[in-house]
Amino acid sequence: MPTLLPLTLLYACAAIVVALPVFAAAPSTVFIEQMTSPEVAAAIRAGKTTIIVPIGGTEQNGPHMALGKHNRRAAVLAEKIALRLGNALVAPVMAYVPEGLLVPPSGHMRFPGTITVPAVAYRQILDSAARSFKLHGFQDIVFLGDSGDYQGDNRTVALALSREWAATSVRAHAIREYYDVPTVWFAQQLASRGFAEAEIGRHAGLPDTSLTLALAPDLVRTDVMRDSAPPPTSGVTGDPRRATAELGQIAVDAIVAQTVAAIQKATRRP
Repeated sequence: MPTLLPLTLLYACAAIVVALPVFAAAPSTVFIEQMTSPEVAAAIRAGKTTIIVPIGGTEQNGPHMALGKHNRRAAVLAEKIALRLGNALVAPVMAYVPEGLLVPPSGHMRFPGTITVPAVAYRQILDSAARSFKLHGFQDIVFLGDSGDYQGDNRTVALALSREWAATSVRAHAIREYYDVPTVWFAQQLASRGFAEAEIGRHAGLPDTSLTLALAPDLVRTDVMRDSAPPPTSGVTGDPRRATAELGQIAVDAIVAQTVAAIQKATRRP
């Protein structure tokens, strides 16, 4: 018969098991707002030293597409890009950006629901966010802007910070490719497929709507979209009626691939 262990030894073994530390599994998300502070610190120590700052905007998109289009797209694409990079986390989306004048209302501010902030305030927020990330150990702060109005501001802030931090290993980057692919490259691809310039447009038209259908289809009112061509007063430039998620996926794949390549190039150290 096997020898039975004395009760005192059994109690001692049990005490050792109870005393063993419990290690939580690493979080499965790349979004820092879904992580605890110790989890972010551990991720940085483990090599996730790039932080992506996705920038959207709250603006009108005609009668067929919701105001949060840029915010949702920025979040979804930033996640895909961070996962592809492998060494990146994602900051909360910046939803308050310059969208035009309040008095008199200009640009998208002529339409209800649009929110604007002064360009100087926007740059200050971007600057302070970047300094926060530097303080906590991130080495590369990457600005990805889903809308066009603030691309110059992103570049201005990134260049100023990188100059100031020249004696350190930290840099800020405004990645223009992220915006140019869905606007310039995608428009060219659609034109090569026979779509007319009047359909493509520049805002909430065929490419803009197709990209949203691929990434956030719940934000598109497809019944309204296919009803009739948007009138000139609708806030839409272009015609979204032939937009599809399949067309949008072409842009999604290119945005992720070209943005990852651009970030890798920008963050490469000598």
